[in-house]
Amino acid sequence: MKPKTSLSEHSLDEKNAEKEMQQFVTVTIASQMFGIPVLQIQDILAPQQTTRIPLAPKEVAGGLNLRGRIVTAIDIRNRLDLPPREKGDSSMNIVVEHGGELYSLIVDQVGEVLSLPEGQFEKDPTTMDAIWHDVSNGIYRLPDRLMLVLDVAKILTFDSPRRSS
Repeated sequence: MKPKTSLSEHSLDEKNAEKEMQQFVTVTIASQMFGIPVLQIQDILAPQQTTRIPLAPKEVAGGLNLRGRIVTAIDIRNRLDLPPREKGDSSMNIVVEHGGELYSLIVDQVGEVLSLPEGQFEKDPTTMDAIWHDVSNGIYRLPDRLMLVLDVAKILTFDSPRRSS
């Protein structure tokens, strides 16, 4: 005889299942899919006019005005040492908060929101490029591609040794 499950036990199982799922907004940068945890995202913006900041690191594309607040825009392509966007290619901005400040991460495209089971999360492969490893929390192997999970705190850390331009 099968034991009966109370309604409260059933709802606990659902809550546990929800806890085991992680939600990510997918973005594409130079044909590679990345995931940013949904809870770290403040806003998603169309391309914005940025003002260059003198003497800023090459990763800093400039500053932009978001509802009266100055936001530092970070070009993720520069941060990952990828080639610049072709002229005319559009971009999107993912606004995140870190250390009490807002930052706009400039990416090529914003995709969909994926809910993925924590159990499928894997550590970064040892063969991953060191720059990508430095900004990744790990990966998910999706049916058609690999998704790297971006660590927002690491992507906003520029104190690593300067790379040659």
